[in-house]
Parts: sequence; structure tokens; C-alpha cells
Amino acid sequence: MEIIVMRKTSSAEVILTVMLLFFLGQAMAVDIGKLRDLAAKNNVTCILVFGDSSVDPGNNDYIPTSMKANFSPYGKDFFNGLPTGRFCNGRLATDFIAEAIGYSKAIPAFLDPKLRPHDILHGVSFASAASGYDDLTANLSNVLSFSKQLKHFMSYKIHLKKLVGEDEAEKIIRNAIFVISMGTNDFLQNYYLELVRSQQYTPKQYQNYLASLLFRDAKVLHRRGARRLIVVGVPPLGCMPLVKTLMNSETCVETYNKVSSSFNSKIKQKLTNLQATTGMKTAYVDAFEIVEDAIANPHKYGFSETSKGCCGSGTTEYGDTCKGMDTCGDESKYVFWDAVHPTQKMYQIIANRALESPSLQDFLS
Repeated sequence: MEIIVMRKTSSAEVILTVMLLFFLGQAMAVDIGKLRDLAAKNNVTCILVFGDSSVDPGNNDYIPTSMKANFSPYGKDFFNGLPTGRFCNGRLATDFIAEAIGYSKAIPAFLDPKLRPHDILHGVSFASAASGYDDLTANLSNVLSFSKQLKHFMSYKIHLKKLVGEDEAEKIIRNAIFVISMGTNDFLQNYYLELVRSQQYTPKQYQNYLASLLFRDAKVLHRRGARRLIVVGVPPLGCMPLVKTLMNSETCVETYNKVSSSFNSKIKQKLTNLQATTGMKTAYVDAFEIVEDAIANPHKYGFSETSKGCCGSGTTEYGDTCKGMDTCGDESKYVFWDAVHPTQKMYQIIANRALESPSLQDFLS
């Protein structure tokens, strides 16, 4: 996707324009003039990301955990074919935003020691692969829980204040778009594999517990200055190749998908409550519907393989077990890169289709 700006625009205009194009997925059809009018009335400053491997660009590279992807074949289609810590063959959805903005070709990891002042101003990710809403989920893999990601956000604010001053830093935070994308590991790594939560809660009770944690975390972000929040729903867990393999199923495991769908409904309810109680503007990205549609209608998106990943056998490998493995001939034909994570192409489809609702303009205002 290429965005051509014909006149000099402010950073806020460019970011808002890109966000609209990104979420609407209609780059060639959108009236750029109208988007610029919106940009003139709004002051979106940057994107700040919290979550798990769906949005972690490599923070786990710099913490003592085995949950890393900083080796081949991860990054096969990233710039120069270099692995970065992204659990993907290339870029994540947030990276496509960064490229379109024009500041960089990817959203950087906050823990990257090569992080530049330029990056601080234009958006970073605090996300950590294998994390979740439940702190226990992160603790199982020794990764960054939301509370630890929040501490890094507070450190980010200190760096930001040193760069632009306290008043301007607070303004940047107030006008930033915050993104939260997690929940998958809470179910797959925690509830269904470990004994603690499954003995404490029924699936429905655990969904309610996680939703309450999301609500709590969002209110914490609001107290720290957040005014716009996008939450990405959990994808169809039962369609992941690893789950299908473990459950010895050739088709998507509906019990897992029902858990995903039910939890996503609770997320949407919490976002409605959040907006009503805090005034924070919220939006929801339906990753479940987008991925499910790609699996059900692969030819619509140019896919030919929806049941297994591109790495290794495609049925069980992810993370360390994907290390050094052979890959498929054409990953653009695959929904999944490994047995859990989408390909770069699938992330781009999620990016292009996310938040097609007309309410997006109200969200950004």
C-alpha cells in the first residue's frame, strides 16, 4: 500500500490519514481530501502497543525467557530476511501502520537498546510474546505481564518528557492511540495446559475473570493519560494447527472457537462499559471473524493452505521447535506461518479489514 501526500502535512495529519486507511482497508477508494480535513481537526500523535506475540516486535529478545523468535526461519520475509523476535515470517499488523506513516518500516520494541529518540516520539510496542491478561500466564513463561509492560510505559513517559518537556509529553500521550492485543495465551498456555486456573474456574468464569482484568488494565491506562483504546479480539483458537493436532481433529475445534467467541463478546461489553464510565473512546478489532473468514473462504484471499503452518510439518512447530526448520515454498498461500501464528500476509489482511465500521471516525475525533 502506497500513500502519496501531495502537500506538506503535519505528523498528526499523516498518522490519522494512515490510521483511517489502515482500519478501513480502502486505501485506493478513500477520499484523501476528506481524511486531511479530519486530520486538521484531530491530533493523533503516535501508537503505543501492549500485548502478546501478535504485536511483540522483539521485546522478548531482551529478557530471560525461552519464548523467543530471534532465529531463522522467523523473519524470512522481514527486511533483509533477518529475524527480529517477531513470531512471523515478516511483519505484524502494527508494522504496516509504521511503514505507511513513513517514519519507519516497523514499530520498534521498547526494550531494543538501539531505540532512537525518533522512535520514542512516533510509537513503540511494550508487548511480550506469551503474555496475557492474567499475570499468571506471563509468569509461566517468564515474560512481561501487563503490569510489567505498564512499568515500561511509565519509563517511556520519562524518556518522552526528557525529549519534549512535561506538558508536550502529556499532550502526546492524551492524543495517542493505545492498542491491546492478547488473550490467546491465557487459554492455550494457561487454562488448558496448566492445572491452577482450570481448577479454580469454569471456562465461563475464567472468561469473566479475564474480561475484568482487561477492564482494570484499561482504567489504569486511562489514569495514565490514555484517551483512545483499540482492543483486538482473540482469534479462532480451535482453528490453530497446534490445537487441531493436539485434539486430533482435521477441522476447527468448535469447543475452543466457542470459548474464543464468547470471550470476545465479553470484551466488547467491557469496552462499552469503559466508554460509559470513563469517557475513553474505544474500538474493537474482530480478529476472530477476519481469520475465520480467511479459513472458510481461502481463495477469496489467495490462500490455498489453511490447516497447517508453513514452518516444518506445520502441525506442532512454533518458537524453539521451529528453529532451523525448512519452510513451505510459498508462504503467501498460507494463513499460518507456524502452528500458532499467522503469516505476514494474514496480518496484512487483518490490518486492511480491521474496524470497517463507520464509527471509526467518531473514535478518532
